[in-house]
Amino acid sequence: MAFRRLFVAALFVSVAGCVAAPPQPQPTPPVVTPTPRPTPTPTPVPTYSNWMDVPQTPGDWRYGPITGGTAAQFGQAASEARFAIRCLRRGEIELVRYGSFAGDAAMTVRTESASRGIAGVPMMDNAALRATLSASDPLLDAMAFSKGRFAIEAPGAPALYLPSWPEVTRVIEDCR
Repeated sequence: MAFRRLFVAALFVSVAGCVAAPPQPQPTPPVVTPTPRPTPTPTPVPTYSNWMDVPQTPGDWRYGPITGGTAAQFGQAASEARFAIRCLRRGEIELVRYGSFAGDAAMTVRTESASRGIAGVPMMDNAALRATLSASDPLLDAMAFSKGRFAIEAPGAPALYLPSWPEVTRVIEDCR
């Protein structure tokens, strides 16, 4: 009988081991709040105290013959010229700033040694501004020898910072 009691006790113990404990409540996951990303600060636009420090306008000069003379045109490859120096008749040079111009406006030429406003007249249905100089004007020499660059400014168009490459001098010499 002792064996029977031992057997019944063992049976109860094994059945008790099969009974699952009441489920424990799952802990609530912590609320994850995304860390806000800082807004990027815009890169400041550099300012220059001297126009000679401004980076050169992207592009190259192209020299070649045109009807009645020669020209040097400045612009980027596969795009229209942004500026041109033209010799159409001996003794007269045209400076042409391409863009959109509503009427007569002064085109300002800045060089290392000179700065001057020149009366500009719209041409090509206001798609360009043309200023005419005598081929002997000292401003042209200042453009050709201006410490590697000169600037062209016209109202309503961004300033151009152009290199004084040989193409500029060649057009000037063609007209003299």
